[in-house]
Amino acid sequence: MTSTTAFYEQTRAQLARLGLPEGDLQCTTGSGDAFADGCHFRIEVPTVNSVQAAQTLLGESRRRGFTINRITETRGMYRHTSREIGEYVALGKEYGAEILMSVGPRAGYDIGASVQTPEGSRIGYRLRGQEQIVRAVEDVKRGLDLGVRGFVVYDEGLLWLLGRLRTAGDLPDDIHLKVSAHCGQGNPASAQMLEMLGANSFNPVRDLTLPMIAALRQAVTIPLDCHVDNPRMSGGFIRTYEAPDIVRLAAPVYLKTGNSALDGHGVSPTPAQLDDILRQVEIVTEFLGRHYPAARQSTADRALAPAGARPRTEV
Repeated sequence: MTSTTAFYEQTRAQLARLGLPEGDLQCTTGSGDAFADGCHFRIEVPTVNSVQAAQTLLGESRRRGFTINRITETRGMYRHTSREIGEYVALGKEYGAEILMSVGPRAGYDIGASVQTPEGSRIGYRLRGQEQIVRAVEDVKRGLDLGVRGFVVYDEGLLWLLGRLRTAGDLPDDIHLKVSAHCGQGNPASAQMLEMLGANSFNPVRDLTLPMIAALRQAVTIPLDCHVDNPRMSGGFIRTYEAPDIVRLAAPVYLKTGNSALDGHGVSPTPAQLDDILRQVEIVTEFLGRHYPAARQSTADRALAPAGARPRTEV
């Protein structure tokens, strides 16, 4: 029995036949998985919503001696000019970092009033109506024309559609589809569903315990994107001391860090906030080196490698 309790044996056995864990897992063994380059974790900095912020983070991290593997823009591609998007792409190539950009149309930008109500959090950033689906696909196509190959997706239906278009050859087969935490998914069954729909990585909700994260890893093969810290509007927690265990249990994993410097999502960081982001990334990197030296981070020149099949490694 892999779960923390022996109750409900029949249901647990039925779930196991479907490839799901029997429960949230005891944190005794590591995942044994890695990225295609044999490394176990990558550092992701989200909410990098200006080219200037991306330049500062990538340039300063190199100068200070640590690596940021992924930059994630979260304001939405259609809030940026073609020139700005092209500059994001160029920075990714220069620094060997993945550049992920968010699909622009979303509930918060739409004229629908539901998202503005007290129950609006149930909608998240999901799309409203078929025209918004059409526009979201157009947003992805615009990004592709400008060199973007990684996209943050906020709507499960859009994920399914982009996955089908990719399979049909209407979109490039090397694009990376990342499911946002704003979809509100946080259990192994949902994770497996997202993988089936075409997700290349999955950002679960931010407040999962270590046993819950371990259960997610058992259910899917795609990388997990796990928050080590978070803006105040999303809880404001800082899990620096848990970072080594998150890597051990969830590898291959993107550690999302630096957002604790911000008040919320979709903002453009100030120079002072950028410095706080860099400090938090450096602290997380230091803690991993101190407490889990066997875990390997992808180097900058390997960060652009697609997250495909991975060898099992002992960590």
